[in-house]
Amino acid sequence: MGAIMTMLKGANVPVPARSVRVELGWRASPGTPDVDGSALLLVSGKVRDDADFVFYNQPAHASGAVRHEGRRTTGDGATDNLAVDLARVEPAIERVVLAASADGGTFGRVAGLYIRITDAADGSEIARFDSTDATVETAFILGELYRRQGNWKFRAVGQGYATGLEGLATDFGISVDEPQRPQAYPQPQSPQQPQQTTRVDRVPPIPPVPPAPPATPPAPSAPAPVRLTKVTLTKQAPSVSLAKQGGTSGLLRVNLNWEVRKQFTGWGSKLGRAVAHHADLDLDLCALYELTDGRKGVVQALGNAFGALRQPPYIHLDGDDRTGAVATGENLTVNLDQKDRFRRVLIFVTIYEGARSFADLHATVTLQPQHGAPIDFSLDECTVPSTVCALALLTNDGGDLTVQREARYLVPQRGVSPQRTIDYAYGWGMNWTPGRK
Repeated sequence: MGAIMTMLKGANVPVPARSVRVELGWRASPGTPDVDGSALLLVSGKVRDDADFVFYNQPAHASGAVRHEGRRTTGDGATDNLAVDLARVEPAIERVVLAASADGGTFGRVAGLYIRITDAADGSEIARFDSTDATVETAFILGELYRRQGNWKFRAVGQGYATGLEGLATDFGISVDEPQRPQAYPQPQSPQQPQQTTRVDRVPPIPPVPPAPPATPPAPSAPAPVRLTKVTLTKQAPSVSLAKQGGTSGLLRVNLNWEVRKQFTGWGSKLGRAVAHHADLDLDLCALYELTDGRKGVVQALGNAFGALRQPPYIHLDGDDRTGAVATGENLTVNLDQKDRFRRVLIFVTIYEGARSFADLHATVTLQPQHGAPIDFSLDECTVPSTVCALALLTNDGGDLTVQREARYLVPQRGVSPQRTIDYAYGWGMNWTPGRK
């Protein structure tokens, strides 16, 4: 299939594929707001419940039909990506609205905004719509996939909201969790509930116990509203409390994904090809830990030291991925139910093979607490011949874990391993022996 001309607002095209990828793209430059993709699955113009909203805090629909696959950066361009398996969309769903939201500014400051639909099987382009008239909007419906006479079609929409992702979500029936604000004054009690005191002048007689009414099943509790908040760590604001983001228990998932921006560096013949082909590059996500009882160690694929969640070190490396794909990447899980046992945890990444440096490599780190807002940051461009990078330092601060963005590239001395290099830099004080995986 050849290239498709960009669509006009309101135009529609057939979607012959059974499964598609949705690419929301823009030109990334200093001062450009973060752009996030989302999808809403609609019946009669509304979601059935909050689970029909797929976005960064709720990345997969229960049916498996829609997934938020995350962000990629190539050169001066950036994309946020969704996967839609049209064959798995439930029959009741009439439309899948495809939207974008801007975090930290308006779409008037986002250049080159577009939506592109491709066949997931062969990557061929099915539709493209370029949005060129944004001003004060902070959320945009760029397009929608909809059913027509048993087949799927795509429509270019281009409708903006000045009320951000919250305004867009509530417009389609999503209940949004309001950020908690401190209560300045005590709430007045209702007349039916007089204020109680702790003083007792006399004990009232005990009334006879009435017969128990027939048991009735308790009313189902209302589902928790959707949380739209997220945290992006920067050089100017490098740390955050997990407790303040709601991450006080459950599991904390740490994800690293990456892609190669270009194949060669500009360092000349001494280093030669510093970054190999994407498929040959093998990065390892690792963690140094120190527990409150004094135990220290490392969680890494090297030496099969994958750790454990239910016993020390309460950290587990999920696997060893060599692709850097956004949907998988390298994943490491921390058991926040045992957070009081941690003194500090240093998340870092090493190059195992396929490259001599992190130069020309773009990587994103996401820490997703089970019960809190996600925390993410991008790594700065590497300008030194580094094979090990400290990503984030988790420190126990009175029972709360503070996440500190490190993004620190280190250059090992000749004959010194990346692990020993990061140990020296952070004063862990461990003994290292050669290992393999």
